Amino acid sequence: MKKAIGIDLGGTYIKGALIDEQGNILVKEQISTLKELGADDILRRIAELTRQLAQMGEVPMSDLLGVGIGIPGFIDERQGMAVEVINIGWKKILVREPLERMIHLPVFMENDANAAALGEAWVGAGRGTASAICVTLGTGVGGGIVLNQKIWSGSNHMGGELGHFVMDPEGAPCNCGRRGCLETFSSATGILRMARDGIESGVTTTLTIEELSTKGIFEAAVVGDELGQMVVAKASEMLGRGLAMAADLINPEMIIIGGGVAKAGDDLFIPVREAFLRYALPRVVEAARIVPALLGNDAGVVGAGKLAF
Repeated sequence: MKKAIGIDLGGTYIKGALIDEQGNILVKEQISTLKELGADDILRRIAELTRQLAQMGEVPMSDLLGVGIGIPGFIDERQGMAVEVINIGWKKILVREPLERMIHLPVFMENDANAAALGEAWVGAGRGTASAICVTLGTGVGGGIVLNQKIWSGSNHMGGELGHFVMDPEGAPCNCGRRGCLETFSSATGILRMARDGIESGVTTTLTIEELSTKGIFEAAVVGDELGQMVVAKASEMLGRGLAMAADLINPEMIIIGGGVAKAGDDLFIPVREAFLRYALPRVVEAARIVPALLGNDAGVVGAGKLAF
Protein backbone atom coordinates (compact mmCIF):
# COMPACT_ATOMS: atom_id res chain seq x y z
CA MET A 1 0.00 0.00 0.00
CA LYS A 2 1.30 3.45 -0.93
CA LYS A 3 2.26 5.85 1.86
CA ALA A 4 3.09 9.53 2.30
CA ILE A 5 3.96 12.00 5.03
CA GLY A 6 1.64 14.81 6.09
CA ILE A 7 3.04 17.84 7.95
CA ASP A 8 0.93 20.48 9.72
CA LEU A 9 3.09 23.53 10.44
CA GLY A 10 1.80 25.59 13.36
CA GLY A 11 3.03 28.54 15.37
CA THR A 12 3.73 26.39 18.43
CA TYR A 13 4.02 22.82 17.12
CA ILE A 14 4.86 20.99 13.91
CA LYS A 15 2.69 17.88 13.64
CA GLY A 16 3.53 15.03 11.33
CA ALA A 17 2.00 11.68 10.36
CA LEU A 18 2.63 8.73 8.10
CA ILE A 19 -0.54 8.26 6.03
CA ASP A 20 -1.64 5.39 3.81
CA GLU A 21 -3.69 5.75 0.62
CA GLN A 22 -6.93 5.11 2.51
CA GLY A 23 -6.32 8.05 4.84
CA ASN A 24 -5.29 6.01 7.87
CA ILE A 25 -2.72 7.48 10.23
CA LEU A 26 -0.07 4.80 10.76
CA VAL A 27 2.19 6.77 13.11
CA LYS A 28 2.28 10.40 14.21
CA GLU A 29 4.58 12.72 16.10
CA GLN A 30 4.93 16.40 16.93
CA ILE A 31 7.83 18.69 17.70
CA SER A 32 8.09 22.31 18.83
CA THR A 33 8.16 24.90 16.06
CA LEU A 34 10.76 27.12 17.76
CA LYS A 35 9.99 29.91 15.31
CA GLU A 36 12.58 32.16 16.94
CA LEU A 37 15.33 29.96 15.42
CA GLY A 38 14.30 30.96 11.90
CA ALA A 39 13.05 29.38 8.70
CA ASP A 40 16.17 27.34 7.89
CA ASP A 41 16.01 25.59 11.25
CA ILE A 42 12.29 24.85 10.88
CA LEU A 43 12.82 23.32 7.44
CA ARG A 44 15.74 21.25 8.72
CA ARG A 45 13.63 19.87 11.57
CA ILE A 46 10.70 19.13 9.22
CA ALA A 47 13.16 17.01 7.24
CA GLU A 48 14.27 15.27 10.44
CA LEU A 49 10.64 14.68 11.45
CA THR A 50 9.95 13.17 8.03
CA ARG A 51 12.82 10.72 8.43
CA GLN A 52 11.70 9.92 11.98
CA LEU A 53 8.14 9.13 10.89
CA ALA A 54 9.37 6.86 8.10
CA GLN A 55 11.60 5.04 10.57
CA MET A 56 8.78 4.70 13.12
CA GLY A 57 6.54 3.25 10.41
CA GLU A 58 9.33 1.00 9.11
CA VAL A 59 9.02 2.47 5.62
CA PRO A 60 12.15 3.21 3.55
CA MET A 61 12.25 6.88 2.55
CA SER A 62 12.56 5.81 -1.08
CA ASP A 63 9.17 4.06 -0.85
CA LEU A 64 7.29 7.22 0.14
CA LEU A 65 5.27 9.06 -2.52
CA GLY A 66 6.19 12.42 -1.05
CA VAL A 67 5.57 14.93 1.70
CA GLY A 68 2.61 17.33 1.91
CA ILE A 69 2.79 20.42 4.12
CA GLY A 70 -0.04 22.59 5.43
CA ILE A 71 1.26 26.14 5.97
CA PRO A 72 -0.67 28.67 8.11
CA GLY A 73 -0.57 31.58 5.71
CA PHE A 74 -0.43 32.67 2.09
CA ILE A 75 1.52 30.46 -0.30
CA ASP A 76 2.65 30.41 -3.91
CA GLU A 77 2.49 26.73 -4.79
CA ARG A 78 4.00 27.24 -8.24
CA GLN A 79 7.17 28.73 -6.80
CA GLY A 80 7.09 26.50 -3.73
CA MET A 81 7.10 29.59 -1.54
CA ALA A 82 5.45 30.67 1.69
CA VAL A 83 4.55 34.25 0.76
CA GLU A 84 3.49 35.40 4.23
CA VAL A 85 3.03 33.42 7.43
CA ILE A 86 2.32 35.94 10.15
CA ASN A 87 2.37 33.67 13.20
CA ILE A 88 5.90 32.42 12.52
CA GLY A 89 7.23 35.60 10.90
CA TRP A 90 7.85 34.23 7.41
CA LYS A 91 7.87 36.40 4.28
CA LYS A 92 8.78 34.99 0.86
CA ILE A 93 10.41 31.84 2.23
CA LEU A 94 11.22 29.08 -0.26
CA VAL A 95 9.95 25.80 1.15
CA ARG A 96 9.71 23.16 -1.56
CA GLU A 97 13.16 23.31 -3.15
CA PRO A 98 15.21 23.30 0.10
CA LEU A 99 13.12 20.47 1.57
CA GLU A 100 13.30 18.37 -1.57
CA ARG A 101 17.09 18.75 -1.46
CA MET A 102 17.15 17.52 2.14
CA ILE A 103 14.80 14.54 1.85
CA HIS A 104 15.03 13.60 -1.85
CA LEU A 105 11.24 13.33 -2.12
CA PRO A 106 8.56 15.42 -3.88
CA VAL A 107 7.15 18.13 -1.62
CA PHE A 108 3.59 19.48 -1.97
CA MET A 109 2.25 22.63 -0.29
CA GLU A 110 -1.14 23.97 0.69
CA ASN A 111 -2.62 26.50 3.07
CA ASP A 112 -3.26 24.77 6.42
CA ALA A 113 -7.02 25.47 6.41
CA ASN A 114 -7.24 24.00 2.91
CA ALA A 115 -5.26 20.96 4.02
CA ALA A 116 -7.62 20.43 6.97
CA ALA A 117 -10.60 20.82 4.63
CA LEU A 118 -9.15 18.21 2.30
CA GLY A 119 -8.65 15.81 5.19
CA GLU A 120 -12.22 16.19 6.41
CA ALA A 121 -13.65 15.83 2.91
CA TRP A 122 -11.49 12.76 2.23
CA VAL A 123 -11.94 10.58 5.32
CA GLY A 124 -13.70 12.76 7.89
CA ALA A 125 -17.20 14.19 8.08
CA GLY A 126 -17.30 14.67 4.29
CA ARG A 127 -16.29 11.13 3.34
CA GLY A 128 -18.16 10.12 0.18
CA THR A 129 -19.23 13.64 -0.78
CA ALA A 130 -18.21 15.34 -4.02
CA SER A 131 -18.38 18.92 -2.72
CA ALA A 132 -17.90 20.49 0.68
CA ILE A 133 -17.19 23.81 2.36
CA CYS A 134 -15.04 23.39 5.45
CA VAL A 135 -14.68 26.03 8.13
CA THR A 136 -12.33 26.05 11.12
CA LEU A 137 -13.30 28.32 13.99
CA GLY A 138 -10.19 28.95 16.04
CA THR A 139 -8.09 32.05 16.68
CA GLY A 140 -9.28 33.06 13.22
CA VAL A 141 -11.80 31.66 10.75
CA GLY A 142 -10.16 29.35 8.23
CA GLY A 143 -11.98 28.09 5.17
CA GLY A 144 -11.52 25.58 2.40
CA ILE A 145 -13.57 24.47 -0.59
CA VAL A 146 -13.33 20.89 -1.84
CA LEU A 147 -14.72 20.01 -5.26
CA ASN A 148 -14.46 16.44 -6.57
CA GLN A 149 -12.05 15.58 -3.73
CA LYS A 150 -9.68 18.38 -4.70
CA ILE A 151 -9.04 21.75 -3.08
CA TRP A 152 -10.29 24.68 -5.11
CA SER A 153 -7.42 27.12 -4.58
CA GLY A 154 -8.26 29.90 -6.99
CA SER A 155 -5.90 31.66 -9.40
CA ASN A 156 -3.26 32.53 -6.78
CA HIS A 157 -4.16 30.31 -3.83
CA MET A 158 -6.64 32.70 -2.20
CA GLY A 159 -9.74 30.57 -2.76
CA GLY A 160 -11.87 29.67 0.24
CA GLU A 161 -11.03 32.68 2.46
CA LEU A 162 -14.48 32.73 4.07
CA GLY A 163 -13.11 34.34 7.20
CA HIS A 164 -12.54 37.55 5.27
CA PHE A 165 -16.03 38.05 3.92
CA VAL A 166 -16.77 41.63 4.99
CA MET A 167 -19.94 41.34 7.08
CA ASP A 168 -19.94 44.90 8.46
CA PRO A 169 -17.77 47.58 6.78
CA GLU A 170 -17.98 49.66 9.97
CA GLY A 171 -17.07 46.74 12.23
CA ALA A 172 -13.98 45.95 14.27
CA PRO A 173 -10.54 45.99 12.59
CA CYS A 174 -9.39 42.67 11.15
CA ASN A 175 -5.80 41.41 10.85
CA CYS A 176 -6.16 41.56 7.06
CA GLY A 177 -6.37 45.37 7.25
CA ARG A 178 -10.09 45.73 6.60
CA ARG A 179 -12.98 46.00 9.05
CA GLY A 180 -15.87 43.76 10.02
CA CYS A 181 -14.68 40.50 8.47
CA LEU A 182 -16.46 37.29 9.49
CA GLU A 183 -13.33 36.47 11.50
CA THR A 184 -13.98 39.48 13.76
CA PHE A 185 -17.33 37.99 14.79
CA SER A 186 -17.21 34.20 14.71
CA SER A 187 -13.65 33.26 15.68
CA ALA A 188 -12.64 32.67 19.29
CA THR A 189 -10.85 36.01 19.15
CA GLY A 190 -13.96 37.76 17.83
CA ILE A 191 -16.26 36.17 20.39
CA LEU A 192 -13.95 37.23 23.23
CA ARG A 193 -13.73 40.76 21.80
CA MET A 194 -17.51 41.13 21.64
CA ALA A 195 -17.88 39.89 25.20
CA ARG A 196 -15.15 42.21 26.44
CA ASP A 197 -16.75 45.18 24.68
CA GLY A 198 -20.11 44.27 26.21
CA ILE A 199 -18.70 44.11 29.72
CA GLU A 200 -16.97 47.46 29.28
CA SER A 201 -20.16 49.06 27.98
CA GLY A 202 -22.17 47.85 30.97
CA VAL A 203 -24.32 45.04 29.52
CA THR A 204 -25.81 42.90 32.29
CA THR A 205 -23.70 39.78 32.76
CA THR A 206 -22.07 37.41 35.22
CA LEU A 207 -19.01 37.23 32.95
CA THR A 208 -15.79 38.98 33.96
CA ILE A 209 -12.97 40.16 31.71
CA GLU A 210 -10.40 38.37 33.88
CA GLU A 211 -11.99 34.93 33.34
CA LEU A 212 -13.36 35.23 29.81
CA SER A 213 -13.33 32.11 27.62
CA THR A 214 -15.41 31.04 24.64
CA LYS A 215 -16.58 28.01 26.62
CA GLY A 216 -17.68 30.25 29.49
CA ILE A 217 -19.52 32.60 27.12
CA PHE A 218 -21.53 29.75 25.58
CA GLU A 219 -22.28 28.32 29.04
CA ALA A 220 -23.47 31.74 30.21
CA ALA A 221 -25.75 32.03 27.18
CA VAL A 222 -27.37 28.66 27.95
CA VAL A 223 -28.39 29.78 31.45
CA GLY A 224 -29.83 33.08 30.19
CA ASP A 225 -26.97 35.52 30.70
CA GLU A 226 -27.86 38.63 28.68
CA LEU A 227 -24.38 39.34 27.34
CA GLY A 228 -23.65 35.66 26.68
CA GLN A 229 -26.82 35.36 24.62
CA MET A 230 -26.05 38.55 22.68
CA VAL A 231 -22.54 37.41 21.78
CA VAL A 232 -23.51 33.87 20.80
CA ALA A 233 -26.42 35.18 18.74
CA LYS A 234 -24.18 37.64 16.88
CA ALA A 235 -21.41 35.10 16.23
CA SER A 236 -23.92 32.50 15.01
CA GLU A 237 -25.88 34.95 12.88
CA MET A 238 -22.77 36.18 11.10
CA LEU A 239 -21.43 32.67 10.57
CA GLY A 240 -24.75 31.43 9.20
CA ARG A 241 -24.95 34.41 6.85
CA GLY A 242 -21.36 33.98 5.68
CA LEU A 243 -21.92 30.29 5.03
CA ALA A 244 -25.07 31.11 3.07
CA MET A 245 -23.11 33.50 0.84
CA ALA A 246 -20.51 30.81 0.14
CA ALA A 247 -23.09 28.06 -0.34
CA ASP A 248 -25.17 30.10 -2.79
CA LEU A 249 -22.05 30.27 -4.96
CA ILE A 250 -20.76 26.69 -4.53
CA ASN A 251 -24.00 24.74 -3.88
CA PRO A 252 -22.19 22.14 -1.71
CA GLU A 253 -23.45 18.82 -0.42
CA MET A 254 -21.97 19.49 3.00
CA ILE A 255 -20.70 22.30 5.21
CA ILE A 256 -18.25 21.04 7.83
CA ILE A 257 -17.46 23.15 10.89
CA GLY A 258 -14.49 22.39 13.13
CA GLY A 259 -12.07 24.12 15.47
CA GLY A 260 -12.24 24.96 19.15
CA VAL A 261 -15.39 27.09 18.93
CA ALA A 262 -17.27 24.17 17.33
CA LYS A 263 -16.90 22.25 20.61
CA ALA A 264 -19.93 24.24 21.78
CA GLY A 265 -21.98 21.67 19.84
CA ASP A 266 -25.69 22.34 19.39
CA ASP A 267 -25.39 25.65 21.24
CA LEU A 268 -23.54 26.83 18.13
CA PHE A 269 -24.88 24.56 15.39
CA ILE A 270 -28.60 25.14 16.02
CA PRO A 271 -28.49 28.96 15.69
CA VAL A 272 -26.03 28.72 12.77
CA ARG A 273 -28.38 26.37 10.90
CA GLU A 274 -31.31 28.72 11.63
CA ALA A 275 -29.37 31.70 10.23
CA PHE A 276 -28.26 29.66 7.21
CA LEU A 277 -31.91 28.79 6.54
CA ARG A 278 -32.84 32.48 6.57
CA TYR A 279 -30.10 33.64 4.22
CA ALA A 280 -29.37 30.84 1.74
CA LEU A 281 -31.51 30.03 -1.30
CA PRO A 282 -34.08 27.33 -0.44
CA ARG A 283 -32.72 24.79 -2.93
CA VAL A 284 -29.19 25.39 -1.66
CA VAL A 285 -30.45 24.69 1.88
CA GLU A 286 -32.09 21.47 0.68
CA ALA A 287 -28.78 20.15 -0.64
CA ALA A 288 -26.40 21.21 2.13
CA ARG A 289 -25.99 19.52 5.49
CA ILE A 290 -24.16 21.47 8.21
CA VAL A 291 -22.19 19.02 10.34
CA PRO A 292 -19.34 19.03 12.89
CA ALA A 293 -15.86 17.99 11.80
CA LEU A 294 -14.69 14.53 12.85
CA LEU A 295 -10.91 14.45 12.56
CA GLY A 296 -10.09 17.12 15.14
CA ASN A 297 -6.40 18.02 15.29
CA ASP A 298 -5.56 15.25 12.81
CA ALA A 299 -7.38 16.90 9.88
CA GLY A 300 -4.35 18.96 8.88
CA VAL A 301 -1.83 16.11 8.69
CA VAL A 302 -4.32 13.82 6.92
CA GLY A 303 -5.13 16.47 4.32
CA ALA A 304 -1.46 17.35 3.87
CA GLY A 305 -0.68 13.67 3.31
CA LYS A 306 -3.49 13.50 0.74
CA LEU A 307 -1.65 16.10 -1.36
CA ALA A 308 0.99 13.48 -2.19
CA PHE A 309 -1.49 10.91 -3.49
